[in-house]
Amino acid sequence: MKRTLEGTKKKRQRVSGFLVRMSTPGGRNVIRRRRAKGRHSLGIQYKKRA
Repeated sequence: MKRTLEGTKKKRQRVSGFLVRMSTPGGRNVIRRRRAKGRHSLGIQYKKRA
Protein backbone atom coordinates (compact mmCIF):
# COMPACT_ATOMS: atom_id res chain seq x y z
CA MET A 1 0.00 0.00 0.00
CA LYS A 2 1.27 3.45 -0.90
CA ARG A 3 1.54 6.40 1.45
CA THR A 4 -0.97 9.25 1.27
CA LEU A 5 1.48 11.95 0.19
CA GLU A 6 4.22 10.84 -2.14
CA GLY A 7 6.11 13.47 -4.08
CA THR A 8 7.74 13.01 -7.44
CA LYS A 9 11.21 14.33 -8.19
CA LYS A 10 10.19 15.67 -11.58
CA LYS A 11 7.28 17.66 -10.16
CA ARG A 12 9.50 19.10 -7.43
CA GLN A 13 12.02 20.18 -10.05
CA ARG A 14 9.37 21.89 -12.17
CA VAL A 15 7.96 23.84 -9.24
CA SER A 16 10.99 24.76 -7.17
CA GLY A 17 14.11 23.93 -9.17
CA PHE A 18 17.00 26.33 -9.64
CA LEU A 19 16.20 27.17 -13.27
CA VAL A 20 12.57 27.91 -12.45
CA ARG A 21 13.67 30.23 -9.65
CA MET A 22 16.05 32.08 -11.94
CA SER A 23 13.38 32.61 -14.59
CA THR A 24 11.42 35.20 -12.60
CA PRO A 25 12.48 38.34 -10.69
CA GLY A 26 10.87 37.04 -7.47
CA GLY A 27 12.63 33.71 -7.88
CA ARG A 28 15.95 35.46 -8.30
CA ASN A 29 15.25 37.25 -5.02
CA VAL A 30 14.70 33.87 -3.37
CA ILE A 31 18.09 32.65 -4.64
CA ARG A 32 19.71 35.91 -3.52
CA ARG A 33 18.28 35.57 -0.02
CA ARG A 34 19.35 31.94 0.26
CA ARG A 35 22.89 32.86 -0.86
CA ALA A 36 23.00 35.67 1.72
CA LYS A 37 21.87 33.28 4.43
CA GLY A 38 24.57 30.80 3.39
CA ARG A 39 22.33 27.90 2.41
CA HIS A 40 24.07 24.74 1.27
CA SER A 41 21.50 24.16 -1.48
CA LEU A 42 19.93 27.09 -3.33
CA GLY A 43 17.29 25.14 -5.23
CA ILE A 44 16.11 21.57 -5.49
CA GLN A 45 18.82 19.35 -6.94
CA TYR A 46 17.86 16.18 -8.72
CA LYS A 47 20.36 13.53 -7.72
CA LYS A 48 20.61 10.51 -9.98
CA ARG A 49 21.25 7.27 -8.18
CA ALA A 50 24.46 5.51 -9.16
